[in-house]
Amino acid sequence: MATTKPSTHLNSYGTTLILLLQLLPPTSEISPIRRTISEYALSANKWIFDLAIVLIALGSAAAFAALVHRGLLPALSPASLFGALWTVSLLVLVVFPKHNWAIGPSTGGTVHRIASIVAFVCLPIAVLLAARRVFPGQPGWQRLTRWLAITSLLWFGVILSAVGMMLAGGPPWWVLLPLGLVERALALNELLAIAALTVPLLRPSPWT
Repeated sequence: MATTKPSTHLNSYGTTLILLLQLLPPTSEISPIRRTISEYALSANKWIFDLAIVLIALGSAAAFAALVHRGLLPALSPASLFGALWTVSLLVLVVFPKHNWAIGPSTGGTVHRIASIVAFVCLPIAVLLAARRVFPGQPGWQRLTRWLAITSLLWFGVILSAVGMMLAGGPPWWVLLPLGLVERALALNELLAIAALTVPLLRPSPWT
């Protein structure tokens, strides 16, 4: 049972801290409907945001490592690779915080934006690829994890649709939709997806 603690506990701690940011000043003034999660990093509560993201990254790494250790996921597999890209991208978001594009372009801001895209896309792909191996002979759990992964990609598709409408002559994509709400729904969906993927770790290891 010990293998579940690093992943589930770290992820839950990180998630709790992000929720706490919406209650603590000055980040309590940030609109969860219109402003992205990364906006917290531009405030005096940046250290809380950074700690939350690092905890989620470490929890995710522990989750995939535990699945590999249990023999449920090959270490050298597309699922493990996309899981690693998700984890690394989260850490990149901490090193390169969100940029205020109103003051002009920024290399760090561009890196942050790319890392956000990689993270949001790679985690659901990792879950999709891992579902069958992690839940052999359990079609119900396979369907649930795949559904969570697919809905995560659909949330990201909402953002891509807004970008497409902008390119077709519409207003800026970030005002076409409640960006903060969509991003938070996407992030929650992905955290639920990785949580579902770690359900087999709740069972005692055959080697303990």
